[in-house]
Amino acid sequence: MTAKSMMPYVEGNSAIRAMFEEGARMAAEFGAENVFDFSLGNPSVPAPPEVDDAIRSILAEEDTLLVHGYNKSNSGYEDVRQTVAEHLNMLHGTSFSSKNIIMTVGAASGLNVAIKALVDPGEEILAFAPYFVEYGNYAKNHGAQLRAVPADTNTFQPNLEVMEQMITEKTRAIIINSPNNPTGVVYSDETIRRLAQILKAKQEELGTEIYIISDEPYRELAYDGVNVPYVTKYYDNTVVGYSWSKSLSLPGERIGYLVFPSELADFENAIQAANIANRVLGYVNAPTLIQRVVARCIDCKVNVAAYDRNRQNLYDGLVDAGYECVYPEGAFYLFVKSPIDDDVEFCARAKAHNILVVPGKSFACPGYVRIAYCVSHETIMNSIPAFAELMKEIKEENKE
Repeated sequence: MTAKSMMPYVEGNSAIRAMFEEGARMAAEFGAENVFDFSLGNPSVPAPPEVDDAIRSILAEEDTLLVHGYNKSNSGYEDVRQTVAEHLNMLHGTSFSSKNIIMTVGAASGLNVAIKALVDPGEEILAFAPYFVEYGNYAKNHGAQLRAVPADTNTFQPNLEVMEQMITEKTRAIIINSPNNPTGVVYSDETIRRLAQILKAKQEELGTEIYIISDEPYRELAYDGVNVPYVTKYYDNTVVGYSWSKSLSLPGERIGYLVFPSELADFENAIQAANIANRVLGYVNAPTLIQRVVARCIDCKVNVAAYDRNRQNLYDGLVDAGYECVYPEGAFYLFVKSPIDDDVEFCARAKAHNILVVPGKSFACPGYVRIAYCVSHETIMNSIPAFAELMKEIKEENKE
């Protein structure tokens, strides 16, 4: 019999994955060119050629016993971690070294490691709606409770006033995600400064540590010269989780890292706890070959301009058709207001036009839908008439 503890996960299985599987079925039935699948944030831009070159060179030049073997440290290769640290220092004016970096099995494992290391069962984690659907499961994995801070739907910047009221002695961490999935909004310098001020005051008031866990897989996907603040420079008790899934189009390789700044409270114990968590959660160490690959490709980027073109064309097409949405500054998502009250029903209506989008309810923000525009440009352009026809159909019904 299936473990009872897993049944809530089974019952709440990700709507994103379910929609993606439905997209595969519909593509087989109607032809892939006739299905507009915006369900999954799976990069559509190829990895830079330097990635394949690095893989070949490493296998030809390095000791394959080491390349394919366990790391001596659960944190990962020391030289790779030092390369990551120096790269961050160059970009952000920080002062990290290898001791501050833990290589992880993507950002998802990194967040689980951070929560396991910092949050005790029964404690609370806050997240700003809308947020990535799996955050609740990550908290539940470790016996913590995720509490959603309601969205400010005017700007989709974090609702700091409400957050401040929700903090209690049980609050141990705040998860932030910028550029944001699902809105594409970048949290401003002003927002991060104010967040840091509130948390510093709350720590002093309550006599507890409150951590920011900054989930940053979309950091490089920012447009129009928008600055994405580096949170460790604002608040000492910050852990940063990163992934190359989007910046190098390597989601299947499962490679990322955590940053534990030396200024973090109880740093030595915290970094040791994270190392042990990396092991006991079953990750052991990040994939060794791909660690060496990303170190060689540390300055490489995917063709962000392709996503930018999709962003602009889809946004313009939807607005022209009568949809409402905040213009995204980063990532590869549009968060669109549903033209009918029930976002789940709207997704069902969209499916009748071969459009697959994910309800905002899945991101703790009903009344909206997420569109992942990391698809071909042809799909973007071909979908706009279908979106327009759907809106026309809804407007005509409203007249009756």
